[in-house]
Amino acid sequence: MHAPGVHTLEHVNRLYDFFRRHPMWVDGFWAVLLLLLSAMWLLASLDTDSQGLPRGPKEQIASIPIALALSTVVALRRRVPEKMLLLAIATGVAQLVTNVEPNPGNFSFLVIIFTVASRHTRWASRVALVGAVVAPTLTVVRWPSPGGSISNDIFPTVFLTITFVLAWVMGDSLRTRRAYYAQLEERARRLEKEREAHAQIAAAAERARIARELHDVVAHNVSVMVVQADGAAYVMDTAPEQSRQALETISGTGRQALAEMRRLLGVLRTGEGGAAGAREGGDAYVPQPGVEQLAELVEQVRGTGLHVDFGIEGTPRPLPSSVELTAYRIVQEALTNSRKHGGPDVGANVRLRYGGEQLALLVEDDGRGALHELYQSGGKDGLGHGLIGMRERVGMVGGILEAGPRTGGGFRINAVLPLKAAD
Repeated sequence: MHAPGVHTLEHVNRLYDFFRRHPMWVDGFWAVLLLLLSAMWLLASLDTDSQGLPRGPKEQIASIPIALALSTVVALRRRVPEKMLLLAIATGVAQLVTNVEPNPGNFSFLVIIFTVASRHTRWASRVALVGAVVAPTLTVVRWPSPGGSISNDIFPTVFLTITFVLAWVMGDSLRTRRAYYAQLEERARRLEKEREAHAQIAAAAERARIARELHDVVAHNVSVMVVQADGAAYVMDTAPEQSRQALETISGTGRQALAEMRRLLGVLRTGEGGAAGAREGGDAYVPQPGVEQLAELVEQVRGTGLHVDFGIEGTPRPLPSSVELTAYRIVQEALTNSRKHGGPDVGANVRLRYGGEQLALLVEDDGRGALHELYQSGGKDGLGHGLIGMRERVGMVGGILEAGPRTGGGFRINAVLPLKAAD
């Protein structure tokens, strides 16, 4: 069971939520209350002629539309604040002209000054501020205190001026806070959109990276396996020993492909999940290949029947891991393309040159070259993804890639990779 205080608090919260959702009802309530107070003030004037009440029939009749107008100002102050400000000014002027002395309905002047100052219409706020400064003085001048002493009018003037200006200041402060909160909300929305955009860019970059790795791992190793399988089937009856060697090459290449696939899946995982995956697999993930593994790659390609001349110029030294992987993948993809598109009896040349601030790669063959669609942007019918991946890799390390037919036949890939501090 809930304590009585809890039920009371719930009722208060519900009432507050209701008022917050229906502000026009709140304004209507205060307008009706203000109209009732004005009516009581007017009825009291019928029985007495004391100070502060309408002094005659003319003032009593004029006070009726003035009271109605001032109540309307309160009722519609949120919906049309600028129009209600003009109505309040017109009503105040009419009150001065008809000699209807200050009454409970004049409270609406404070309300409309506060409301207009809390909005973003600058001209209306300035007009309200001028009215807040001028109205008290006009009131005291129009209806001076009994006795005609100026000293008796100074305090009411100062007090009313401070009250009206304070209403304007409070409204302007509310406007400033609302603008500040709106700015914070806009900034939060903008940051959220930027985060979503960055997340989409990062996801797209990750998908491209995974696609490059899968292409490089699968395309090269599977093409080697296909070549060896075709060769084994061709010489199975006439040269069983060569068939056995081809099957061993297929087996070794398949294991290498699986190892690289495990490495790729491993780096896609993070934290403890990736470590757990490595333990479950039984082996540590294979390190990503680099220039030191190029000799093994060349030997593997030579085993498929492609003659490759491999050479290194300059003094080998540690390289950034991104440059190492890029160089390895370029050579791997280039040799795969030479074997696939170079035709029979094709030979390839691979040169790796260490410079002072760059690593140069040259891979060329003397075959028939690739189709035009394979090295132009986009490829055709899903072709050309290897060269697209090369360009993406080289671009990520800030290098330059040139790929196209050689003069005299064949295909050439020339890459220049800038070197930074070694990882």
